[in-house]
Amino acid sequence: MADVDSLEFLLAAVRKGQPRAVGRAISLIENSAVELPTIMRALAPAAGRAMVVGITGAPGVGKSTTIAALIAAVRRDGGRLGVLAVDPSSPFSGGALLGDRVRMQQHALDGEVLIRSMATRGHLGGLSVAAPSALRVFDAAGCDMVIVETVGVGQSEVEVAGIADCTVVLLAPGAGDGIQAAKAGILEIGDLFVVNKSDREGTHAVVRELRTMISLGERKVGDWKPPVLSLVAINEEGVPALLAALAAFRSDAESSGRWQQRRLEQARRQVESLLLAKLRQHYALERGSEIERLAREVRDGQLDVFSAAEELLAPV
Repeated sequence: MADVDSLEFLLAAVRKGQPRAVGRAISLIENSAVELPTIMRALAPAAGRAMVVGITGAPGVGKSTTIAALIAAVRRDGGRLGVLAVDPSSPFSGGALLGDRVRMQQHALDGEVLIRSMATRGHLGGLSVAAPSALRVFDAAGCDMVIVETVGVGQSEVEVAGIADCTVVLLAPGAGDGIQAAKAGILEIGDLFVVNKSDREGTHAVVRELRTMISLGERKVGDWKPPVLSLVAINEEGVPALLAALAAFRSDAESSGRWQQRRLEQARRQVESLLLAKLRQHYALERGSEIERLAREVRDGQLDVFSAAEELLAPV
């Protein structure tokens, strides 16, 4: 960004929901630009309205098709959406592979649908800092709903669950049954479970297993019980029921106080993550040679890691 005036122009354009401005702001976030703190400070008052929906699931269950169907349904009701597709990083360029954006091309020319891919490569503080900042840009741009799609494997599932108001776990017959989902810990992060491609054989068995496992989970009286829905995303069959379930979840969470509590926990994690990232950066810049010396001593058996850490934390 060249100067203060151009930054103010960018921020004003983001608040108006202009797609190019939103994309530029998110690029600055991804690159940990020096303007990032100023952007976040300026947009904070305009954020907090959108519902953030995380969608996760194994590759091949139809996440992008489901998101495209959700977009179409919300747009018919006049809503504005943001989509943050958390892509795996290219091993060659370090950038996102952008597969999800290709599959959502039917919405690419709709100015009320803002789609952005974010690579899982290292950001300042990791995905837990970069993604929430991008979500606030979408929120400040006037989105009613922001969908976060994870690659569906590994730590990114947990991180997406940590930044979403509601986490939707997508499964499909033949792509891993309910038992496998339970083994992977999926049942612990899901607020809604959706069996996509439910016109296939085996759907009823997957739904039945999931409902049984959910019923066996420990819950307090009055806690939200995740529903299990059926969906055929390719022809939008079941999408109205999914939207109704999302609305019901929000209503229940707001009335019980869990909505604000979850957002408080998210904010706490984001502050802690950014603090740790800045401390790591500070120590690397200011005391890198000392860390290197201590690391050699640990390697050579002259010092243990606890003593090394305490030496670094001791007052200078």
